[in-house]
Amino acid sequence: MQDKYRLNIPRLNILSKDKLELIHLSSLEVLRRTGVAVKEPKAIEILKKGGCFVEGERVRMPSHLVEWTLRNNPPRVCLCDRNGNPSMFLEENNTYFGTGSDTPNVVDPYTGKRRLAMLKDIENVSKIVDYLDDISFVMCSGIASDVNDNISDIYHFEAMVNNTEKPIIFTAWSLENLKTIIEMAEVIAGGEEKLKNSPFLALYTEPISPLQLAKETTQKLMYMAEKSLPVVFTPGAIMGATAPVTIPGGLIQANAEILAGYVLANLINEGTPFVYGGGVLLMDMATSLMCYASPEFMLATSVFTDLARYYRLPMFSFAGCSDSNIYDQQASLEGALWILLSSLNGGNLVHDVGYINNGLTTSYEQLVVSNEVISMVRRITQGFDMNEETMALDVIDEVGPGGEYLTSAHTLKHFKENWFPSLISKKPYEIWESEGKKDLKTRANEKVKEILESYNPEPLEESLKKELRKIVKSTDK
Repeated sequence: MQDKYRLNIPRLNILSKDKLELIHLSSLEVLRRTGVAVKEPKAIEILKKGGCFVEGERVRMPSHLVEWTLRNNPPRVCLCDRNGNPSMFLEENNTYFGTGSDTPNVVDPYTGKRRLAMLKDIENVSKIVDYLDDISFVMCSGIASDVNDNISDIYHFEAMVNNTEKPIIFTAWSLENLKTIIEMAEVIAGGEEKLKNSPFLALYTEPISPLQLAKETTQKLMYMAEKSLPVVFTPGAIMGATAPVTIPGGLIQANAEILAGYVLANLINEGTPFVYGGGVLLMDMATSLMCYASPEFMLATSVFTDLARYYRLPMFSFAGCSDSNIYDQQASLEGALWILLSSLNGGNLVHDVGYINNGLTTSYEQLVVSNEVISMVRRITQGFDMNEETMALDVIDEVGPGGEYLTSAHTLKHFKENWFPSLISKKPYEIWESEGKKDLKTRANEKVKEILESYNPEPLEESLKKELRKIVKSTDK
């Protein structure tokens, strides 16, 4: 995979190995002593046969079973593009960025007003993702309000796969809808085995905090394990509401929830492709909203990334998101902090680029500006080579005191290796003024409109489009 996706400078580590061990051992104690509530009877039977202690819906897991599960984990998950070509190697310090999922609102790029998301927004976001070089995967970024809400997730998948070749991380409202989406994916891939060998999608699903494997969540997890398809299983614990208000307490509980799901998946199919990670967010006690850009959330996510390395599992992380209600200076600031932090941590599958308003709204402008920030941060994390050519001792000697490097052949050879922006302005004041005094938001909005009005993604084969349309219409009836 290209070097731009790999962190070449030293990683940022938050906790030492012994403290990570303490979180792990504490999570094992939660699973042994407290356990989890499992709402799916079939899952309870599987866990009981696997050696868990069962009392009704309460399932307690022995430590040796969790350790057995972790020994089975594949340290790499490879996601392909729509055509079956390897696209993302989720492993080590490879970092890929993508959008978020299921916001009820978007900010309309033409009116500037917040409104309910529509199916066209899912298509538009997918189209923009396909265009942007530094956004590697798509999540739907909205809940379409203008289609049958019982199967809007199926419409989302159709909209995404029709408008980008990049990998898709999707959500499903129910087991039946999940089966339909996988059926559609198998049509595109050319069959069940081809999708299994070259998956271009992964399911995102969550346990319910505190310590519950809900019925539909569990059914979906079990189905993906049976199919041996990638699953992102991450909690959305809110410190002070659905998890302890302290960061260590929140991390321990959330880690136990993840491991419980992973145990179940491995009892069904050893080595299920599994992406670790999760949100341990802080609740603002003044507003009761969860904070997407709090330092506590950033710290907790960084520790989760440390834990992912400890377990040798791919990491699902966050970036490009903000609590600001509009795209403004706060949104840019918080989004950029997240991007830098996630890059330095070395998270693998980094989502939520484009989120504002505490994760309730998608901003097209936040998405395209974040793409530029990702490009800049990737330049930082790539580092630089130290060799005879780059140290330039002969060039320094040739130019000598009082000389200049502008006309040097060395400058001509190497200056394009430096990073250049497309949205961030570095023009002199007079030129900026003569071009209309456009701020970053205006330039970003113009870029969004340019993409939507002039860019055409590589279309899906017409026969496949018709087959997907047939499946969606049949399901809608």
